Amino acid sequence: MDFDVRVAKRGPMFDGRTAKAVHAYRDEISLRIAEEGEKLVRQRLHVVLKNPTGYYESQISVGRAGDGYRVSDSNVIYGPWLEGVGSRNSPVTRFPGYATFRRTKPLVDQRARQIAVQLLARYKAMGLI
Repeated sequence: MDFDVRVAKRGPMFDGRTAKAVHAYRDEISLRIAEEGEKLVRQRLHVVLKNPTGYYESQISVGRAGDGYRVSDSNVIYGPWLEGVGSRNSPVTRFPGYATFRRTKPLVDQRARQIAVQLLARYKAMGLI
């Protein structure tokens, strides 16, 4: 008994489409998680700010940070004071800060897996992953 086997290397795994899709998936996960963080920071600021002018909230944005993304307040000068990590927070003054970013991070971490799973379903539906 003889077997003659031929393998044809065709399809997304062999022509590079899968590798591109995996990189795009990783990048999109990072972006979606950062956007969720931005949304949660804005929601918290609506609750904690006593006399909002809208300027600080308008400076909250998602931007590139190395291979991923990050949420920042665009280095607003009084941002550290509002967060509670500035030199003018307690014990210098009575204001401890709102800790908006620090309190939001655990919530984002909890939602990250769900975001990744939902996005994976979309990539799987395309047949590339």
